[in-house]
Amino acid sequence: MTVITGHVRTFYQLLLNTGLVSVINFTVWFAVTFWTYLQTRSVFATGIISGIFLVLTALTGIWFGSLVDGHRKKTALQGSAVASLLFYSGALAVYLAVPEHAFQDPADARLWAFVLLLMFGVIAGNIRTIALPTLVTLLIDEDRRDRANGLVGTVSGTTFLVTSVISGVLVAFDGMLSVLLLALAVLGLSLLHLAFIRIPETVAPHETGATAGVDIRGTLRIIAGVPGLFALILFSTFNNFLGGVFMALADAYGLSLISVQAWGLLWGVISTGMIIGGIAVSRTGLGKRPLRLLLLINLALWAIIMIFPLWASIIPMAVGMYLYMLLVPYAEAAEQTILQRVVPYERQGRVFGLAQSVEQAASPLTAFLISPITQFVFIPLMSDGGAGARAIGSWFGTGADRGMAVVFILTGVLGIVATTIALASRPYRALSHRVAGPTEESDPAPAPA
Repeated sequence: MTVITGHVRTFYQLLLNTGLVSVINFTVWFAVTFWTYLQTRSVFATGIISGIFLVLTALTGIWFGSLVDGHRKKTALQGSAVASLLFYSGALAVYLAVPEHAFQDPADARLWAFVLLLMFGVIAGNIRTIALPTLVTLLIDEDRRDRANGLVGTVSGTTFLVTSVISGVLVAFDGMLSVLLLALAVLGLSLLHLAFIRIPETVAPHETGATAGVDIRGTLRIIAGVPGLFALILFSTFNNFLGGVFMALADAYGLSLISVQAWGLLWGVISTGMIIGGIAVSRTGLGKRPLRLLLLINLALWAIIMIFPLWASIIPMAVGMYLYMLLVPYAEAAEQTILQRVVPYERQGRVFGLAQSVEQAASPLTAFLISPITQFVFIPLMSDGGAGARAIGSWFGTGADRGMAVVFILTGVLGIVATTIALASRPYRALSHRVAGPTEESDPAPAPA
C-alpha cells in the first residue's frame, strides 16, 4: 500500500531535533565518564558508570516502547525532553552543593548520586531512540526506508563528532558545570522547536486480542511469528555482551595513551567515519539482503577490535576506530530495516523497545564484571613482573594499557566465532527469506488530514 506522502520535510525536522537532543545527551554521557576518570583515576569507576547506563537501558526499553506505541509520537518526544531537563537540573543542584573533594573518592555516595541523576537524564533520551525508527515507517515510503535509516546514521555520526569535541573541551575547561548549563539550554530549545512541528498521526489502535500498555506477551507473539527474529535478537544480545567490554574500557584505554583534550578531539575526527558511512547508506541503500550484510559487517567490526590493540599506540586505535565508525551505520540501518519490514507498525515501538532491553541486558553484566577483572587480573598480568608480561611483554608491551589490550583481543576472537556460526545457521536463512518477502503489514494506516 502507499505510505503517507508529503511528510519527508517533517521527518527531516524531527531528525534535526532528535540530533540536537542526542548531541547534548551524549555530551553528558562522554563528559561524566571523562570527568569521573580524571577525578578518581579509577577504571573500576568508569566501568561501573557504563554498567549503570546499560542496566537502566535494559530495564526501561520495554516500557519506553509501550509509551511510543500508546501515545502520539510528538508527545513521546516532548516527554523525553522534559524528563531529561528535570534530571539535569537536579544534577546541577548536586554539583553546586557538594564540595569538589567528595567527587574524587570513588566510594563517596554523593559522587554516585550525581552520576545517577545524569544517567537518568541520558536514559530518558532513549524514548527518542525507540520512536525514531517508527517515524521512519510512518513518514517514509517503504522502498526508501533503508536510505532514511542511513540518514539516521549520519545524524548519529554528526552527534558523536560534535559531542566528543564539546565534552573533552568543556571538561578540561571547568569540569561538569558548562556541560550541565549547555544541556539545560539545548533541551529548552528542543521543546520550543517541537511545539511547531506537526506529525500526521493518530494513536495506533491496539489490534484485536492485544493488551494496552506494555503487553510483553503480545509483543513476544509478534516476534515468535517471524521465523528467525528471535535468533536475530539473541545474536544481537551476545554481540552486546561482548560489546560491553569495549564500552567499559575504551575511554580508560584511550585516556591512558593521550590527554583528555586530545581524546575528545580524536573522537571528533573518528566520528566523521560514521557521518560518511551514514551518507553512503542513504545514497546506495542496503541491497536486497540486509540480514547477510548485517552479519558480514559484524565480522569486520570484531576483526577491528581484535587487531588494533596489537600495538601500544594511539595510531592503530584511531585507524581501527575510524573503520569501525564507517561500518556501524550499515549495521544499525540493516537491523532497523529488518524490523521495519517484518513487524506491524502498531507494534514497532514495543518490539524495538523489547529488542533494546533484551539486547542490552547482557552488556551490564559484562561492564560490571570486566572492569574489576581487568583492574585486578589482566592489568597485573601485563604489568612488570606479571606472568603475561614475562611471556609476551618483550614484543606486546607491558603496563595497564596492555592489560586492557589483551581483553580487547580476546573479545574480538569470540565475536568472530559467534558471527561465523550465525551465518551458517538455519534461523539466518529463514529470516533472510522473510525479509525478502512482502512487507505490506508493516505499513501504517494513513492518518487523517
